[in-house]
Amino acid sequence: MYDFPQDLRDAQIALHQAQCEYSRYARDLPWSAEPMAGWEADKQLHSGYRSSKPDSPGCTGEQHRQVAAFRARLLELGIRVITHPYWQTLSGTDVVTAYMQLQHADGQPAASGAGPVDEAA
Repeated sequence: MYDFPQDLRDAQIALHQAQCEYSRYARDLPWSAEPMAGWEADKQLHSGYRSSKPDSPGCTGEQHRQVAAFRARLLELGIRVITHPYWQTLSGTDVVTAYMQLQHADGQPAASGAGPVDEAA
């Protein structure tokens, strides 16, 4: 277990939330950002399945702006998490292990201090 600073935990939670919001938003966008004709692929060997896409009207100007805003926010939060000074307090494989733990720290209470927790204490 690692004791992450609260601002790092908050940034990671905000990053998760922004990724979820972007995914929900992108789910309803047209399959192509620009207007594009639909298509149907050839029938696959030993299958009757034919993949296809309908015509795409492309994204509206507002949709392009919203996607750009989501991407800018995700980049900002990602940079805040990755460049946090806390990571300089760790070395070697602890950095990777701690980062993997941070990604799942949403529901864990914040602990004081910085660095690995000695569970034997």
